[in-house]
Amino acid sequence: MQRTTGEYVTSSTSGETVRSFVPHPLPPVPALEITPAVQERLDKALIALGRLDSVTSLLPDTALFLYMYVRKEAVLSSQIEGTQSSLSDLLLFEIEEMPGVPLDEVREVSSYVAALDYGLKRLQEGFPLCNRLLREIHGVLLASGRGAEKEPGEFRRSQNWIGGSRPGNARYVPPPADTVTACMADLEKYLHDTDLHTPLLVKAALAHVQFETIHPFLDGNGRLGRLLITLILCDEKILREPLLYLSLYFKSHRDEYYALLQRVRTEGDWEAWVTFFAEAVETTARQAAETAAALLNRAREDRNRIGQLKRIGGTILRVHQALLEKPLLTITKACQMTKLHPATVTAALKKLQELGMVREITGKRRNRTYSYDRYIALLNEGTEPLKSNAG
Repeated sequence: MQRTTGEYVTSSTSGETVRSFVPHPLPPVPALEITPAVQERLDKALIALGRLDSVTSLLPDTALFLYMYVRKEAVLSSQIEGTQSSLSDLLLFEIEEMPGVPLDEVREVSSYVAALDYGLKRLQEGFPLCNRLLREIHGVLLASGRGAEKEPGEFRRSQNWIGGSRPGNARYVPPPADTVTACMADLEKYLHDTDLHTPLLVKAALAHVQFETIHPFLDGNGRLGRLLITLILCDEKILREPLLYLSLYFKSHRDEYYALLQRVRTEGDWEAWVTFFAEAVETTARQAAETAAALLNRAREDRNRIGQLKRIGGTILRVHQALLEKPLLTITKACQMTKLHPATVTAALKKLQELGMVREITGKRRNRTYSYDRYIALLNEGTEPLKSNAG
């Protein structure tokens, strides 16, 4: 369906005249046309979300799964914005600042984890999902790394653009700075408008595009826009835990993703975007459930093998539990977590290395770090750095 989703405003910035796009408030007019095909996609996505909730409820410790899965999402979301950090880089950084780790980039990824944790905690405390919270989360997101100089926690006061070396040759120019506050106020109103009875997945889909279209901050819009999806689903209790992250799907389909965002702006084709979004949710929820089941099976298999060691099995199981919590682990940290003597921990890790479960990654005689490769490998799928920045 063809519809007008905003208007172009001519302004002067950086010494040239540009046409920036100011979106109309949500919901779309005319209303979305939810065809049987689109509804089927939405229904499948909701079923997949329900299965994800069920599978993860079977995990002995959901927090362990969340710890690693959130970090995977942080890596993926930051890669879309151009970082080259890997999941192992982040885990190493969280142990200590290891040589060879790209510090600015991995600090950026670490800040994403902190921003998500902050936002979810505020929601759990009863704080509403509103512009104030988004600004607070943005402040945490840009607390360190490459965006720390770009007004963390503040809506922008200057023109930004996407793609190109300047506004005049940009792929897309968001609304002028003096309209950002009003645009974001309209988005906040939409998020809290219960009279519309908008299905929650549709609301999340529309809100994400609107946020990306407004691009209210000087930096970090993509990462916060993807976080917004998870925050909406958790705030509306469609998920009990923050288990759905779409960055891997958006990364794998990034050309289609950017094209569909632009089609909404130029043609008002919300239906195509909602269909894509529902496919992303269904695929991602299914993959997350499969990953959770695989991690559970891997941990169970390894525990069973360790249990066969009998006399020393109990001690090694304590070290193995620490590896489930911190899949990159130093001997010092393992001692703190298990309350075991360094010699005992060292012997246990050596035995796990002989069993092929862990690998020592420093090559040092002292201050060794061990990687639970069998566990990390299940989470590493899709986290290879992008070869070029997609924008």
